[in-house]
Amino acid sequence: MKKLSLLILSFVLIGASAQAQSIIKSLERTVPGQGKVTIHQDPRIEALLGVERSSIGEQKVIKTTGFRIQAYAGNNTRAAKNDAYGVAARVRQYFPELAVYTSFNPPRWICRVGDFRSIEEADAVMRKLKATGVFKEVSIVRDQINVPL
Repeated sequence: MKKLSLLILSFVLIGASAQAQSIIKSLERTVPGQGKVTIHQDPRIEALLGVERSSIGEQKVIKTTGFRIQAYAGNNTRAAKNDAYGVAARVRQYFPELAVYTSFNPPRWICRVGDFRSIEEADAVMRKLKATGVFKEVSIVRDQINVPL
């Protein structure tokens, strides 16, 4: 019974945070010929919702939980680092529209692809990666993603 209660509570909280994000996003969008709404709120509110704002280059993004495709995971050797960056280059070659993230998460080098809000989106792209015949060991992982504003 406790597990069921916790499960229901988690679904309610996830739904509330997604709804809050969409409300804020819809209020802040720019519509030609209409006024502009700017929301000033304590960053701790977004932290409670699991949303973090940052900017990558000139583009502003929201960091939230989503899915990425893991295209490579090696160990902590120099060869694994080179392999991770090699896989990243091949992904960029075949799919230049996808964001590629190569990082060292001890004890391994990892190359992950994309920023997907749903597992269905990630699955569709993962199938395209597999269809090339170049990327064989790909999997979907839950990760913090960047959603452009």
